[in-house]
Amino acid sequence: MNTKKMLLAVLMTFVLLICATSCGGNSASGASVEKDREGNSITLPQSIEKIISMGPSNTEVLVALGCGGKIIATDTYSDNIVGLKPGIPMFDMMAPDGEKLVDMQPDVIFITGMSKADGGDQLKSVTDAGVCVIYMPSSSSLEDIIEDIRFMASVMDRQVEGEAIISDMEKAIDGVRDIAATITDKKTVYFEIDAPPFMCSFGEGVFLNELIELLGAINIFGDQKSWINPTDESILHADPDVILTSVHYVENPVGEIISRPGWNAITAVKNNDVYRIDTDSSNRPSHNVVKALKEMAKAIYPDKYV
Repeated sequence: MNTKKMLLAVLMTFVLLICATSCGGNSASGASVEKDREGNSITLPQSIEKIISMGPSNTEVLVALGCGGKIIATDTYSDNIVGLKPGIPMFDMMAPDGEKLVDMQPDVIFITGMSKADGGDQLKSVTDAGVCVIYMPSSSSLEDIIEDIRFMASVMDRQVEGEAIISDMEKAIDGVRDIAATITDKKTVYFEIDAPPFMCSFGEGVFLNELIELLGAINIFGDQKSWINPTDESILHADPDVILTSVHYVENPVGEIISRPGWNAITAVKNNDVYRIDTDSSNRPSHNVVKALKEMAKAIYPDKYV
């Protein structure tokens, strides 16, 4: 190789090195992640070794991605998630202590939209201190949940693990969808999130409504929007074929529903078709919603889903 060619080769190598270091994005993986799931601009650190995860759905996904060992603190609702280090601090995600969060010197904080429930940004002081705060609004659809997983996998440089989680989800969903396509006699369903005196259910725009429709049933409040507070009269009038509940703070939520005055006139109660669905998997927008989907399917159509 003559001198001119040698110099050209050296120059090209130098250019490639410059591109690799300056054009590789701003995440730990080199992937281009410039906004969080809320649309806020973020700058990720070059390395992510210490994570604070606020919100159990965030924590579940991070653990599934293999990042549980990097979580140095989380929220109190994540206390039952397997895969966290024992004894780590747990914060109130509705009112996180910004000063204490900064003192822990995390590389990133994944935060749920619940921390903005009062309309303010309670972690502005944390962002101002230079910590990368990543907002993850509560997702309302299966598609959004999948994109949450894909986003977090990209941030953590766990794209392969993320796609494996998504693939498992999609296989489970497709399996339910195939069976649902054979169902012609669609049952009506009432799903209770909270018991009296503040009964809570949902309509369109909540992923649980999507799950009910996906498995071949009809939500009695599917013509309404988002979260609702139904009355006894509206449920009695709808006369659901099946009642599901994810209430966990009542000792026997199924028995409580069956014993309500006047509810013995409802078809679901008369036929003893009242079932409890796992609270965490049905209430948290993470990959574990497929567990709730399978439980709901077997409760509503036990002869179809086995």
